[in-house]
Amino acid sequence: MATVIRLKRGGRTHEPYYRVVVMDSRSKLTGRVIEELGIYQPCARPEPLMEIEEDRALEWLSKGAQPSDTVRNILSKKGIMAKHAGGAASAPAAVGEAEAEAEAEAEAE
Repeated sequence: MATVIRLKRGGRTHEPYYRVVVMDSRSKLTGRVIEELGIYQPCARPEPLMEIEEDRALEWLSKGAQPSDTVRNILSKKGIMAKHAGGAASAPAAVGEAEAEAEAEAEAE
């Protein structure tokens, strides 16, 4: 089954909140939910509220679930997409930081 991670809207007029859910990609926006991963409240103050179960999101991403564009942005802000990339995105940065520290130590001596 082709699964997708998307937002399911709730709330009132001008006060939306969204559930981050896993669904069959062929179902309607209000269709049957396989699993609820978290919530997103864009109107929360002082900053938008994003609560996502990281381990469950990583599991669904590893199974091949495709996030929508908005969910991809939310997962990126939470650092989940970087972890899903298998550290490939963070590995060059870590190597660069290690080299920078080694150079700084060499200059200090």
